[in-house]
Amino acid sequence: MRIFSKFSLTLIATSTLVLTGCQQFTQPQAPSVSQIPEAANNFNLQGKIGVKTPGQSGSAFFTWVQQQDEFDIELSGILGVGKTQISGTPGQVTLNSAKTGLIQAETPEELLQRATGWQAPITHLVDWVQAKPATTQAKISKDESNRPIQFLEDGWTVNLSYNAQAQLPNKLILKQTLESGQENRITMVIQNR
Repeated sequence: MRIFSKFSLTLIATSTLVLTGCQQFTQPQAPSVSQIPEAANNFNLQGKIGVKTPGQSGSAFFTWVQQQDEFDIELSGILGVGKTQISGTPGQVTLNSAKTGLIQAETPEELLQRATGWQAPITHLVDWVQAKPATTQAKISKDESNRPIQFLEDGWTVNLSYNAQAQLPNKLILKQTLESGQENRITMVIQNR
């Protein structure tokens, strides 16, 4: 079995734990990012996520159902092989798969730490996927349509890409430069909102 099993699958899983967004608007004039409702945490997302660290890499397809503070995420490999189920409510996050068994924690960051020993601001993805900074200290770069295209925040560089005039990103690339000069990288492609 490849190294992908426990580390990468868990990293992929926890990376998607807080992936949130709004449904893409089909109105002729989409609202600006600042007009997107703060409480738009009821959604279904589908896509692909890839994780690369200096020692390992892997990818998975994801389906994520979010209803306010509760979520269910299913991760799978090619042809649905290697399914992992992740569920969360306030104060409890669980990951269950045949490879890792059941892992529980209070937060996505704690789950990531327990499963892999790696730390990352996973909950920031809630904002980043909605084209919003997660903290007031973020440095933001915008495109000619005034959409955020990059956040520099908590040691991470987050690059956002958009389809045409969409107000929400369809791709996020998160990079963390390590002391060794190498990097941790998470790539998320949102195929359906």
